[in-house]
Amino acid sequence: LMQLNIFSKLIITALSGVLLLSSCQKSFDKKLAADYYTGSGSTIQAFIGTVGASRNYVYVDGKPVNGSALTTGNVFPATGYGYGVTSGLRNMMVRDTLSTTTQPLLSFAQNFEIGGNYTVFTYDTITAPKQKTVRTNVVIPNDTTCRVRFANFAYNGLALTPAVDIVSLGKNEVVATNLQYTDVTEFVVHPTRIGTEAFQVRLAGTSTVLATSTISTLIPQRSYTVVYRGSHRATSGTSIRAVSVFLNY
Repeated sequence: LMQLNIFSKLIITALSGVLLLSSCQKSFDKKLAADYYTGSGSTIQAFIGTVGASRNYVYVDGKPVNGSALTTGNVFPATGYGYGVTSGLRNMMVRDTLSTTTQPLLSFAQNFEIGGNYTVFTYDTITAPKQKTVRTNVVIPNDTTCRVRFANFAYNGLALTPAVDIVSLGKNEVVATNLQYTDVTEFVVHPTRIGTEAFQVRLAGTSTVLATSTISTLIPQRSYTVVYRGSHRATSGTSIRAVSVFLNY
């Protein structure tokens, strides 16, 4: 009788576990994403802001991690969330794989903390590529807002690179002011605007429009980065100044 009772308890426990698993599987992926961002490893994204980049690959400890070549304005991974890497000091490279390229190898070491999320921004030109790696502090809101941060990586080539303001055309107001070259802000609360939002870059303190993004779809509880990139003085051609918007989570 005692063995039968024990067996019955085991059956009830197993059934409870199945019901719990079924309930979890039906839930929104927010918890899964939150777990992914706070696990034992780290995640990285790479945004190619280098003017003129056409065949860039990202390497972690000597191994390429992106399957397709990246050009200026591309982000890896393209769908957000980041690429999982082992935490600790990693040897990073961004390079053009063409044997006749004029783009020198961009090599650097970066320490990734456990559970940390990072974005690597490349910038400048293909003859002198540089990088800036920043922490991506993802906060998942409990309401229907999203989170947006802003960055200025538009190459100028002059000693005095002008600062810029960023305007939300959906809100019709300035959402970032006096962004200096290579500045990356923290995320700020932003209303969700599905298919109606665009960001415009203006010369700081003026109404002079430098570039405007395409219409963006900002989804509730997601995080986005808005980047002013390209050549600040180029108004046409492949180096034209532009605004990119990409998903972090």
